[in-house]
Amino acid sequence: MLLIPCPWCGLRPENEFRYCGQAHVVRPDDPSAVDDAAWAAYLYLRDNAKGAHKERWRHIHGCGRFLNCIRDTVTDRIAATYRPGEADER
Repeated sequence: MLLIPCPWCGLRPENEFRYCGQAHVVRPDDPSAVDDAAWAAYLYLRDNAKGAHKERWRHIHGCGRFLNCIRDTVTDRIAATYRPGEADER
């Protein structure tokens, strides 16, 4: 089982968390001013990197907060977790 270190609660099992996609995806300031192709890219296009990947998770069966995680997609090892709004610790 994958153990995820929550920045608020400490080390917890993965079944307490929900994966929420790629981290640091920025929503357009004015969605109505964005053309269809750019809006589709924002909604659907994500990196699918092999290796270190920045992800967003939510601790649904704990504090309920969102957190960012740097996880290696090959080994499934977590390099770091950090609070949203903080710089990554890597």
